[in-house]
Amino acid sequence: MRKNIFILYALLTSINAISYSDDTKYEIIVNDLNNPWSFVFLNENSILINEKKGELIHFENGRKKIITGLPDIIDLGQGGLLDIELHPNYKSNGWIYITYASSNDENNGANTSLMRFKIKNNQIINKELLYSATPNSKKGQHFGSRIIFDNEYLYFSIGDRGNRNINPQNIKRDGGKIYRLYDDGSIPVDNPFTNDRYSKKAIFSYGHRNPQGMAIHPATKELWIHEHGPRGGDEINIIKAGKNYGWPLASYGVNYIGTKFTNNKVLQGTEQPIHYWVPSIAPSGMIFVNSSLYPELKNSILIGSLKFEYLHQCIVDGNKVIKENKLLDKIGRVRSLEVGPNGYIYAGIENLGIIKILPN
Repeated sequence: MRKNIFILYALLTSINAISYSDDTKYEIIVNDLNNPWSFVFLNENSILINEKKGELIHFENGRKKIITGLPDIIDLGQGGLLDIELHPNYKSNGWIYITYASSNDENNGANTSLMRFKIKNNQIINKELLYSATPNSKKGQHFGSRIIFDNEYLYFSIGDRGNRNINPQNIKRDGGKIYRLYDDGSIPVDNPFTNDRYSKKAIFSYGHRNPQGMAIHPATKELWIHEHGPRGGDEINIIKAGKNYGWPLASYGVNYIGTKFTNNKVLQGTEQPIHYWVPSIAPSGMIFVNSSLYPELKNSILIGSLKFEYLHQCIVDGNKVIKENKLLDKIGRVRSLEVGPNGYIYAGIENLGIIKILPN
């Protein structure tokens, strides 16, 4: 009984903290997409779209074309063709980066890989495999995976692959980590665990569950992520080199059946999230709003909610979320978010397509 009261209290307090806004309007730009896990603009009229099932679509001037030559991709549970990102100097070098589920060793199952390539005449060329997480797992959950660049490094995420008791807290294993590389896949010598003989040298931070949102803060240039909790305990974290973000030793969530797996919400030696959700919103995709087209969204982060099918606005002051709003309520499972070269905000909605959010 006491447990049920606590869950009800958490539910009510979380809902009461979020306002509703139904006056946000949108325009469908690309229709008939199943799961647009990610997309990126080549220019204002040209978009590359990752369909999770393993299709790379080039949408240009109202027409779709399939890009051929992808690596072997395994569509397993939450895994498939995942994130896509352009090199910061794409216009001069042509490099495109993807994460995807693949068979990375001799065991059955899959894990997350990172690759870069170029495209010529709707055909992938110059494929370079930059990272393959091991070992494979037959489990279908928690592949991650987002990619982002700052001025010097490439960061990407891999979830714990459903093995919370081994992977996230072990720097000798992949899974439950944020990784940092140079753009060619080489490992920076000042990565936090390069001096540990047995560590995975690409690891930048650990103790993560399943990060599916990453963004660089436009002012501080810090790396912000969000990640899925279990039942409750979705988090926003600011990533620092070598830090432990607690999973599963500390969490604001419980098992899906309501039982506890830890008594710790705060634990010495682990980082606290700057924000968390109870109940979970199942976050995916993440952008800072830095466009003058949307004064009503100034100082905001936008995050997709898979579970509740809306666009979640977090208004931030420094490192604190001070207010939250629901936008486009019941639009569908918001999977991905991008800012186009024209400054407009776009969202990938499962079983709908890619929409352009119209300023008020």
